[in-house]
Amino acid sequence: MGIDLPLIWAAIIGFGLMMYVIMDGFDLGIGILFPFVPDRTDRDTMVNTIAPVWDGNETWLVLGGAGLLAAFPLAYSVILSAVYLPIIAMLLGLILRGVAFEFRFKADDAHKPIWDKAFAGGSYVATFSQGVVLGSFINGFQVADRAYAGGGLDWLTPFSIFSGFGLIVAYALLGSTWLILKTEGPLQQRMRTLAKPVVTTLLVAIAIVSLWTPLSHPEIATRWFSYPNILFFSPVPILVVLAALAIIWAVRREAHALPFVLALVLVFLGYSGFAISLWPNIIPPSVSIWDAAGPPQSLGFTLVGALFTIPFILFYTAWAYHVFRGKVKAGERYH
Repeated sequence: MGIDLPLIWAAIIGFGLMMYVIMDGFDLGIGILFPFVPDRTDRDTMVNTIAPVWDGNETWLVLGGAGLLAAFPLAYSVILSAVYLPIIAMLLGLILRGVAFEFRFKADDAHKPIWDKAFAGGSYVATFSQGVVLGSFINGFQVADRAYAGGGLDWLTPFSIFSGFGLIVAYALLGSTWLILKTEGPLQQRMRTLAKPVVTTLLVAIAIVSLWTPLSHPEIATRWFSYPNILFFSPVPILVVLAALAIIWAVRREAHALPFVLALVLVFLGYSGFAISLWPNIIPPSVSIWDAAGPPQSLGFTLVGALFTIPFILFYTAWAYHVFRGKVKAGERYH
């Protein structure tokens, strides 16, 4: 039996996207929470918690996109053609928040509010666009003769729009629990207060998506509720509810690291449910990873580079978080 290169590459891309959601999710969540924290000193502290690591977090997005092009060129061409506009909006949002991130530290008091609004606006646009792409992916794409056969606005559906708002809530939860971990005093207490309604809202959003998806897509409903699949899938919603309740409990107990860890678990469960629902299709509803894979020679050649690069990314990411561990106090500056 030979090595299943498409399966290996699907695992690598899935891992890269999951790392991006986890690691860039909380720093996008910082920007999402900006409108709820009017104090300028607190905003400076919020930004300083991610200042040493925020740009490295987006490495995983680059890895996922480059891996998709290298390993699954058909999926790359179809998916990007289908969601071209929200992808462009996402990139513009990331650029805006990146520029605002750097400029707000150098701006005087009169102009800093402008860059604060730009930072928050870029975070909302980037997150909402990612959620729209996620919803469009679940809805599926029209493919004919190995090319995208749909329209330029097929991504604009009520489900994809709802997914965009849902992802904003998910990233807000990651951001608030990250700040519980990294800050102290009144700012930390404010995040504890915000985290409880945010996790409740996210749980409601997950429930709506979990009902909406099988009702709109019979093939997913068949996969979820047919025997024996239901025996394997049923623990996921139970674990989601338990994780959400555990976050509320940990926040009330005034734990520091546990709410963030549990928020990561909750997001991972949502991601795993998404993957289970669509597997093994990389272009829903019917094109599998094996149908969309590139030539074996290309998969093998690029795999060597990926297996060499990924350990270095993991190492410098872990080292950066280790070096900048601990609480961030008000008044500490970003250089």
